[in-house]
Amino acid sequence: MARKTASMDLIDSFEKIPTKIFSGAKQGSAFVAEQIAALIREKQAANEPCVLGLATGSTPKSLYAELVRMHKEEGLSFKNVIAFNLDEYEQKIAEAGGVDLQILGIGVNGHIGFNEPGSSVYTKTRLITLTNSTRLANSYEFANISQVPRLAITMGIGTILKAKKIILMAWGPSKAPVIQQSVEGDDTEHVPASLLQNHDDVTFVTDEMAAAELTRYKSPWLTGECVWTNTMIKRAVVNMALKLGKPVLSLTNTDYNEFGLSDLLVEKGDAYEINLQVYYMLRDSITGWPGGKPNAVIPNHPERSNPYPKKVILFSPHPDDDIISMGGTFQRLHDQGHEVHVAYQTSGNIAVTDEFVTRFLDFAVGFEEMFGIDAEKSKKILNEARGYLETKKSNEIDTQSIREIKGLIRRCEAAATCRYVGLKEGQWHFQNLPFYETGTIEKKPMGEEDVVITMELLRKIKPQQVYCAGDFADPHGTHLVCFNVVLESLRRIKEAGDEWINDCWLWLYKGAWQEWNIEEIEMAIPMSPEQVMKKRFGIFIHQSQKDMVPFQGSDSREFWQRAEERNAATADLYGKLGLTQYAAMEAFVRWHY
Repeated sequence: MARKTASMDLIDSFEKIPTKIFSGAKQGSAFVAEQIAALIREKQAANEPCVLGLATGSTPKSLYAELVRMHKEEGLSFKNVIAFNLDEYEQKIAEAGGVDLQILGIGVNGHIGFNEPGSSVYTKTRLITLTNSTRLANSYEFANISQVPRLAITMGIGTILKAKKIILMAWGPSKAPVIQQSVEGDDTEHVPASLLQNHDDVTFVTDEMAAAELTRYKSPWLTGECVWTNTMIKRAVVNMALKLGKPVLSLTNTDYNEFGLSDLLVEKGDAYEINLQVYYMLRDSITGWPGGKPNAVIPNHPERSNPYPKKVILFSPHPDDDIISMGGTFQRLHDQGHEVHVAYQTSGNIAVTDEFVTRFLDFAVGFEEMFGIDAEKSKKILNEARGYLETKKSNEIDTQSIREIKGLIRRCEAAATCRYVGLKEGQWHFQNLPFYETGTIEKKPMGEEDVVITMELLRKIKPQQVYCAGDFADPHGTHLVCFNVVLESLRRIKEAGDEWINDCWLWLYKGAWQEWNIEEIEMAIPMSPEQVMKKRFGIFIHQSQKDMVPFQGSDSREFWQRAEERNAATADLYGKLGLTQYAAMEAFVRWHY
């Protein structure tokens, strides 16, 4: 008698910890909130306390917001809940009967709680020394890095592993490498989160960006049957070529077989034909005409030739993202005759140091004295500002007038950059979106006024091209909110039936924090050494952001250095794959809305 064979799903076959992946942090947090609510209600029905271990930091904020909503709107009661934070406390947990459900975040170095790499699996709640990367990750809560504590109390890994159930949450691309190591690598004290592989009931909950390095995303052809779309073929072949150190056109059938791509050979026939297909896709992404080449018919060009010239809006989350992220493309669009507008979405005022404001005030007062200007009101404002800065505490929020001065400094720099590129008055727009204006690093969510302001500008310009920051690794979330504002504005305009929106393409650039993977790039703009230098000088115009600026994350390089090294690295990858070697390249991906 023949046995019935069950079909096998191998998509997560490389994963040693069950991982649930959601489209975003909001959706993932809603799932975790439902798990917590179900446990609370189950314990309530049994007339038992529900003991929760709760994570601190930025990761669980959306989870706690959802639990608050469930309490207000769905009547979820917390009367039977006992909660311990990760930095609490020895025997009290045992006295409460142990933790029923422990919520965790994860650091980029794999720490859970504040158990840094090297922490033993047997550790209990204790005083520990924080690594520099962990202090930097938590610096958003403080005025500057010097104020971040060097010591912390944390539950030990042994204490965490005693919880009956564990859920670890991770959002964003910066967590992707360590999620892969924790889920698919060996369990090791060098990656504390990987020790959770030894727990009987643990689940990782991530968004798609944090899961991007898992094999099911990175190399899905290794986890079972794969649908070989052009995008998937490009990803597989590019990754293979880079790993083997070969140009695409030099790959052989043997390479495909040894790299786990034998199924692709069976489907497509021969390495030579696949190599050509991928080479042409890479070649066709390279163009010196980001607005499309006029009077030319190029079927595989990233952009349309017509209409020409185009109306273009560059949305810049902060007053320097335009020149840092796409300065070469910005200049080329203008030089090639397009009507280029720049929309500076936020004031960027919190990124100006008090020392720079003092320098600016000295200049303003000196200017008035030099030219004999009698401006009593302005002098009063300037003197009040100077007096405030002299007595300001390091963690104190700036006054409205100080924030306005800092915003003015950044506006002047942004306008000077636009003039440097060649734009005229009226081609740059300061939106000052309200979500940003809290005076603190923590911003408000996207609001209706943010969308209305953006829709008004879009309808005024009626662009055929829009560029927007797709760099969601910005450590303080401003880029993501700015992107969502633009996307929601475009969606509403399209829904309203405005005709021009049907001919408007949206291109995404990456900011100072990261770059697109080469297999994702749909338009690559090459730059000569002279264009690289011109971009550098454009970045230098933002003097308030030169040298050391607040809140630049764990990367100590200046923004111009990050931009140049990133653009050179992109060009180098194209060269390694067998394409023309340029000095630098700026990269874009088209977003279909």
